[in-house]
Amino acid sequence: MSLHSITGAIRPQRGTTLIEVLISLLILAIGLLGMSGLQTVSLRNTQSAYLRTQASLNSNDVVERVRANLQGVEAGSYDGIDGAVTASCNTVDGCTPAQLAANDIAEWKVALAADLPAGTGTVCTDSTPEDGTPAAPACDGLGNLYAIKIWWDEDRDGTAEKLFALSFQP
Repeated sequence: MSLHSITGAIRPQRGTTLIEVLISLLILAIGLLGMSGLQTVSLRNTQSAYLRTQASLNSNDVVERVRANLQGVEAGSYDGIDGAVTASCNTVDGCTPAQLAANDIAEWKVALAADLPAGTGTVCTDSTPEDGTPAAPACDGLGNLYAIKIWWDEDRDGTAEKLFALSFQP
């Protein structure tokens, strides 16, 4: 005779109940949702850092182009221009400093459009480089510092609202 039959004790529990399983699944689901949210934020931050890096690399590219053409800088050929491709600038015949400046800006803007979503930018003399929009860069022409302003559409909503600005003296 067993102890349970003598004392009238309740049978020992065997296995788990359905409620315990459901609670465990709920806790697991909440944990997985939290991890999914962290992954999403991580991917967004990684993409943002990548785009800032591309903007930084493109700004360094145009700084080096400007510094390589000091005659164009002295003539004001880089100040707020849209740029135009001159085929002879990439040949041994060469081109004038003003043509080289326009070619540099045109090639730079093509690189911005390729590297950044809705990427655009300007190079100009400006005492306040942290302002402006792609449509109105707000270059005041004051001072002897050049400003590089690069905009892109980081959240891909159709508006280039993110600004990377760099000031330098050629």
